[in-house]
Amino acid sequence: MAIAVYPGTFDPITNGHIDIINRALAVFGKLIIGIYDQPGKQLLFSLEERMDMAGKAVADLPNVCVKSFSGLTVDFVREVKGAVMIRGLRVSSDFEREFEMALMNKKLAPDIELICLMANSEYQFLSSSLIKEVAKLGGCLEGMVPDHVATALKEKFSVRIPGGSKREG
Repeated sequence: MAIAVYPGTFDPITNGHIDIINRALAVFGKLIIGIYDQPGKQLLFSLEERMDMAGKAVADLPNVCVKSFSGLTVDFVREVKGAVMIRGLRVSSDFEREFEMALMNKKLAPDIELICLMANSEYQFLSSSLIKEVAKLGGCLEGMVPDHVATALKEKFSVRIPGGSKREG
């Protein structure tokens, strides 16, 4: 069976990502979560932290492994002998961005297919950016991220309140 690769920054991994992972496993025998090491955006977590959180999130899935990569995603997919790239779509803006990337990737690597999975309705609003904002403001993350990710976010965001004391986020 073909190897699928689910690339991303996963800063942090969310329950929406995990849903896509589980659904991709229903189709493919092996899934590699590719964590991009140096994206052109501000990251909250280091590569090691993102790899650790993703690894813990999929620890009970024997056909999933987590690897880091740099450079072109299509080169990473080829390196791990992947045949398919998996992407999750939540909203129409995701489609536009993924479509643009798919055309470029097809030009660079016509042998690698792309399969987009639509997010389940319960996760369509989730994004790592929104999760970080909720955590920073001390909001509840229940049902949005695995417990170990919520703990890591709370550790990153100790909210200072007037008077110099700290409140856990």
